[in-house]
Amino acid sequence: MYAIVRTGGKQYQVACGDQVRVEKLEGNVGDSVDLSDVLMVVDGEEVKIGRPLLENAKVTATIAEQGKGKKIIVFKKKRRKGYRLKKGHRQAYTALKIEAITA
Repeated sequence: MYAIVRTGGKQYQVACGDQVRVEKLEGNVGDSVDLSDVLMVVDGEEVKIGRPLLENAKVTATIAEQGKGKKIIVFKKKRRKGYRLKKGHRQAYTALKIEAITA
């Protein structure tokens, strides 16, 4: 059994026991989170597709980690002008451990 959920402007395929890195969600490690934007649930041969969301379907997860990703360097330059700009960025993420899928 797996589900397609939407969070942080992206879609993820999740199953029970999976650990997924999503855009930062509020909460502490160990807190329970309900993802209610469920687009599709597949249970064996039975497929439920929402238009656009499934009613009464949710995915329950616990927060396993709050952290930052690897540093990305943003470098801009204009030739012959002496203009150089170097910035770094680390995207915040939340690691979720999927506990249950209810449809």
